[in-house]
Amino acid sequence: MNFKKDNFLVMEQAISSELANFIYNYFLMKRQVAQTLFDTRFIPPYTTEWGVWTDEDVPNTYSHYSDVVMETLLLQLQSKMEEATSLKLTPTYSYARIYKKGDILHRHKDRFSCEISTTLNLGGDAWPIFLEPEHNVGNPDDGFLDATNNKGVEVNLNPGDMLVYKGNICEHWREKFEGTDCAQVFLHYNDINSEFGNVEENIFDGRPHLGLPAYFKN
Repeated sequence: MNFKKDNFLVMEQAISSELANFIYNYFLMKRQVAQTLFDTRFIPPYTTEWGVWTDEDVPNTYSHYSDVVMETLLLQLQSKMEEATSLKLTPTYSYARIYKKGDILHRHKDRFSCEISTTLNLGGDAWPIFLEPEHNVGNPDDGFLDATNNKGVEVNLNPGDMLVYKGNICEHWREKFEGTDCAQVFLHYNDINSEFGNVEENIFDGRPHLGLPAYFKN
């Protein structure tokens, strides 16, 4: 599979299944701790450092921007990403979710910071992701788009496997989840020679360094 030609590729065992399972259980525990801290009011509901349930894209589902473990993965996998895509990359940010039964991820394209995107399966029940690698109509910064009639390509990932795709070009989505939970982390990069924006100003998604919450942007 040629990333430049196909706009996506699958990296089997980008990390080992053992490491994926370790991070999966870490993230499940972090969700439990965050829920207890919120419920007992040890931290206020607007706090983001422990993750949130307020993601508008997937309501009432635990998600986390820039968890430090996930940001470490972002750096750890950069060289593998560069080798697989034949691109020189700069890291922007990580974002992780533990999906729950009934969740749907609607068809969309992503913003500039997600130009070169991944979804890495950490564990839980199987849940395919779909993408439309040839549907390049519209501005890559448009965000959510009306659904097309294209069925797209179905990709199934085992724990440790990672789908790499051009996030601001390829529509991608997930249909209704019938399992109990599924943990995924999204690792995002820019092509250093990107035509879509200023990569130097966008490094770390506009933050001073990785690991910081979103309110440190710019």
